[in-house]
Amino acid sequence: MKDMIHYKNYYGSVHYSDADQVFFGKIEYIKSLINYEGTDATSLKQAFEEAVDDYLELCQNEGLKSDQSFRGSFNVRTGSDLHRKASLYAKEKGLNLNSVVTEALEQYLAHI
Repeated sequence: MKDMIHYKNYYGSVHYSDADQVFFGKIEYIKSLINYEGTDATSLKQAFEEAVDDYLELCQNEGLKSDQSFRGSFNVRTGSDLHRKASLYAKEKGLNLNSVVTEALEQYLAHI
């Protein structure tokens, strides 16, 4: 994935500041704001991994549940016409709306 790094099911962004001559990013797809930086790709990746490990350790020490990057559910705003069409299609096929949306996403994303 372009401009992203991955570690322990967490994803981090990768950016570069020419003014500061530093790479930086944040852990994406969680509620907490956790930043990291490095002077090169290797140090950025190391800082990202340390940030993830520190976050998980903090959650464990504080008795908190750590955020998961992807929980398996999300809200989609489709507009009323598409919502109606998908719901009626699901009903006609004896499916639920989640199954229809999941199948549509799987088909759409099958090429990547």
